Amino acid sequence: MKSNTFKTAILVFGLTVLVGNISFGQSENRKEKTPPTFSELLKEMDKNEDGKISKSELKGPLKEDFSKIDTDEDGFISEKELKKAPKPKRRERN
Repeated sequence: MKSNTFKTAILVFGLTVLVGNISFGQSENRKEKTPPTFSELLKEMDKNEDGKISKSELKGPLKEDFSKIDTDEDGFISEKELKKAPKPKRRERN
């Protein structure tokens, strides 16, 4: 009888440790996505390295909303314009 109780206790303890480690590992890997900074965008997208971001250098939501973001209509997105840009809509989770 004591042997069965001991085995059960060890089994419960082991499962508790296993489940705790799995859930901790998953939560640690999740980082909240933040939008890229202007300097990060320049580094990634400024193909001709002129220090400006034009519509031809962009892709994705920024390119689609270029006219909304480029408020001074000079053909480039400045850091100030990027900060004031409308936030993209979130996709619904299924």
